Amino acid sequence: MHIKPPITNLLIRVAKSGFYRGFSTDVTITAKLLVGALILWAIAFPENAASILGQLNSSIMAGFNYWYIYAMAFFVILCFVLALWPKVGKLRLGCADDRPEFSNFSWFSMMFGAGIGIGMLTFATAEPMYHFAKNPSTILGLTEGNTVGNVRDAYVWSFTHWGLAAWGCYSVVGLSLAFYSYRRGLPLTIRSSLAPLFGEKLSGKVGHSIDVVAVVATVLGIAQTLGYGVEQFISGLSTIGVGDWLYTLDDEGNKTTSSAGIITALLIIMGGATISALSGVGKGIKWLSNINMVLSFFVLIFFLIFGSTFFGLSNFFVGIWDYAISVPGNMFTVWSADGTPAGDALSGWQSSWTIFYWAWWIAFAPFVGVFLARISKGRTIREYIFGAMIIPSLMCFIWFALVGGTAIDLELSGVANGAIANASQADKLFVMLNVILGENLAYLMSLVIVVLLLTYLITSADSAVLIINTINAGGDDGPKARPHILFWGIALALVVGGLIIAGGLSAIQTAMVIGALPFSFVMVLMGISLIVAIVGDLERNRAYRQFILRKMKHLLRLKMESRLNKRVESEA
Repeated sequence: MHIKPPITNLLIRVAKSGFYRGFSTDVTITAKLLVGALILWAIAFPENAASILGQLNSSIMAGFNYWYIYAMAFFVILCFVLALWPKVGKLRLGCADDRPEFSNFSWFSMMFGAGIGIGMLTFATAEPMYHFAKNPSTILGLTEGNTVGNVRDAYVWSFTHWGLAAWGCYSVVGLSLAFYSYRRGLPLTIRSSLAPLFGEKLSGKVGHSIDVVAVVATVLGIAQTLGYGVEQFISGLSTIGVGDWLYTLDDEGNKTTSSAGIITALLIIMGGATISALSGVGKGIKWLSNINMVLSFFVLIFFLIFGSTFFGLSNFFVGIWDYAISVPGNMFTVWSADGTPAGDALSGWQSSWTIFYWAWWIAFAPFVGVFLARISKGRTIREYIFGAMIIPSLMCFIWFALVGGTAIDLELSGVANGAIANASQADKLFVMLNVILGENLAYLMSLVIVVLLLTYLITSADSAVLIINTINAGGDDGPKARPHILFWGIALALVVGGLIIAGGLSAIQTAMVIGALPFSFVMVLMGISLIVAIVGDLERNRAYRQFILRKMKHLLRLKMESRLNKRVESEA
């Protein structure tokens, strides 16, 4: 049986000269126009933008909840199947003699810093506290919020949202790109991962559309992450005494971040990110990733010593057990509004939490996936999947257990007296440090947190800028012209600032959910395409082995016949 050979060459037309030299003008200009239109809309018509984005978000949450849940389940299952499949797991992302470019520590540092690093500082405290107060078990009346009996459920959902699903999502994109780029020689861009399904059509409008969707999703996904980070960075600056001008008071006396605070934070973050991006992956990004990983371990050691150590470690081990048991059920459960108080409440909770997170990880996936592929050449599929899924998940769990566990314990014991629970999401970590250490020592630790936040923000932003330009350049991950790095650095800052002005973090969230939907379909096709490609390779390998075996049998038969003929002739 003839097996069609795989595509090993994909022509992506790029400009040969001029301002866009080395870039696909179809992808780059289209993406710039779409992102530019979003910025102008959000800044010029903030109320209209917030209203329309909110309506679209509600429609997507209601109409595609099943899609998001089952798509994420597919990604996780696919990763484990490929890793545990003996013949597939040992395949190397590259040639047989290729070895990893980066050490395990640098690989993990860059992967974690670009993937979820910022989120740990914001959500390691906030998320367990939120679920400690309310989760599906409290809605159903099985547990009572803010009590010791609700701690285990709080960690089940914290681990669910930040565990295997998130990193499985990233892994599928990264694995697809690394497989086609390093084993097939195709460009390191999103369209390459669909080669078995669309073939040469990817050189034209189909491929351009896929890459544009990926760029827009990346911009909105990183905007979501930067939005949370900017809010907490401003909170940190206020904590260390930068000034009251970082906040304003509304008519009701509520504190909100000021425009001056947002602009200042974005200038610092994106300025540093642009400088780092200009230096490339092997210098600025690598160095910053190693720095923030060292600081992250310092913060974890701090909470291990001064936090609620036994309570946190207990939550870590018990939480992993509870999470592992809950994965099959939580992975496929979809709650829809059915007109009952419990059904409507569960549906609303899942839309606000689980569906939101799945959309966030999907929007973030083109950025993290391309970045993972870029730094993972030479690793086996099994090494890549376990390294990209298990280790980062465990790191997230440790953060949630030690940092979030300390916050919960301080509230349960009455030491915090509601100070942490009542603080805003961006302030919770700094308030907890003040409860643990007192004002003076908390100031020093807050300073460390601010530096760590800044390195995480810069690492995520500069990695995103480089990945966007890589996609725009048809997969060329070499040095890029400074104007394009500067453009996307400024564009990211304006997207974050514009959407915050339009409607705060909620506006960024809704824009991100909308941008994630088209790319979710691309990701499912990527998974299917990867299966087709791997099965095809196995079939080709099997057919080749059978051919060699037949050839050897034929040669052996000829040799035996020759010997027999010679023997007959000698006897005659």
